Amino acid sequence: MEKTYYPKQGEITQEWFVADAQGQNLGRFASQVAAVLLGKHKPTYTPGVDTGAHVIVLNCGAVTVTGNKLEDKKYFRHTGYPGGIRETNLRKLLEKHPERVIEAAVWGMVPHNRYGRKLMKKLKIYPGAEHPHAGQNPQPLKIQE
Repeated sequence: MEKTYYPKQGEITQEWFVADAQGQNLGRFASQVAAVLLGKHKPTYTPGVDTGAHVIVLNCGAVTVTGNKLEDKKYFRHTGYPGGIRETNLRKLLEKHPERVIEAAVWGMVPHNRYGRKLMKKLKIYPGAEHPHAGQNPQPLKIQE
């Protein structure tokens, strides 16, 4: 009888990857980042166990989308007050807060529970090409086109 491998806490290594979003398609880029956060790039991937890596995303304001999504795609937030729903399109959000676009896209591809919130803390997003995580020695993440 074969036994199922279950990774122990001491056996899990946390790598750091850096991904450049310059010219990348938003959805395809976010799905690959989510797969690395979940740990699906490792042979020891186990659902529900945090075997994933930390991911640093640079140049998040330079992602591309197909079709008319810059005008048609809407993002919603609520102020907390009655009638306080606010809506903005993708073009305005990329201008003001480009990191929220990547964050929303990746959040839609991870579990929506405590595990997913823990994974999202391992995602670092920056609008420019500089990041303060040089001490972690991040490796470049290969994104398939």
